[in-house]
Amino acid sequence: MKTQKRDSQKRAFNHGYKAAIFGKSISSCPHEAETMRYQWTSGWREGRQDHWDGNAAIAGLHKL
Repeated sequence: MKTQKRDSQKRAFNHGYKAAIFGKSISSCPHEAETMRYQWTSGWREGRQDHWDGNAAIAGLHKL
């Protein structure tokens, strides 16, 4: 699939979710643009909540 056809906001959300599941800090967000940063942090918050709820890393990734 070409990169133009990928939804960049969804990818940012997924990357933020993965970062939280693997224990990375919210300050490790790589995005500068406000919309992308918002999507990444939203994914990070959801991933962190799943991590706190006891979902293992592999089980959390199946949610994506």
